[in-house]
Amino acid sequence: MPRTALVTGGTRGIGAAISIALKEAGYRVAANYAGNEEAAKRFTGETGIPAYRWSVAGYEACMAGISEVEAALGPVDVLVNNAGITRDAMFHKMTPAQWREVVDTNLSGVFNMTHPLWPGMRERRFGRIVVISSINGQKGQAGQVNYSASKAGEIGFVKALAQEGARSNITVNTICPGYVATDMVMAVPEAVREKIIAQIPVGRLGEAAEIARCVLFLASDEAGFITGSTLTANGGQYIT
Repeated sequence: MPRTALVTGGTRGIGAAISIALKEAGYRVAANYAGNEEAAKRFTGETGIPAYRWSVAGYEACMAGISEVEAALGPVDVLVNNAGITRDAMFHKMTPAQWREVVDTNLSGVFNMTHPLWPGMRERRFGRIVVISSINGQKGQAGQVNYSASKAGEIGFVKALAQEGARSNITVNTICPGYVATDMVMAVPEAVREKIIAQIPVGRLGEAAEIARCVLFLASDEAGFITGSTLTANGGQYIT
């Protein structure tokens, strides 16, 4: 029987590529989104992947959304925590609201999505949890103290939870993409993109499909011996 995968932030950018790759690999896929209704409807129309709207920043909303997904598609076997936001500002200008919004979505959102699914995965003795962190969670980035802190926190979350899930055949891993040619990155001025690319040894931006292929491997049975790991996919820009 096909396994069920749930991708947060799964209707645009890297998340959309992950959702599509999982469907093409034979998974039943649900894509979560927070606010862009038009993009979500277009995504579902083009891919046939159902999209469900809720904010991962709210625990009760996540519980309700997960229940809706599982009622339609069955128990979630693979969770991809991809949803994330930015509220960039230099630290001396950063507001408490900018800090809270980013941490609530990016870091608490991982807890809010994973915690309700954990008991079922333990009971079924199978689970794959993949968290999409960032190069800036590894190296930090000026103007992104909130974002970098949330993404570094995701890495710590994965390392700890992997130790709890291992005996139940639940793997927990993170992927740290570098700069990927999403709509957001391609919208920045060309001169800025050229400066970014100049810092990447392979000489180009990443493709969303390349991150999706990393997820496919970590979600597979073949990756059962890999847990608590950080997979860096940044073209050599930051080597750990």
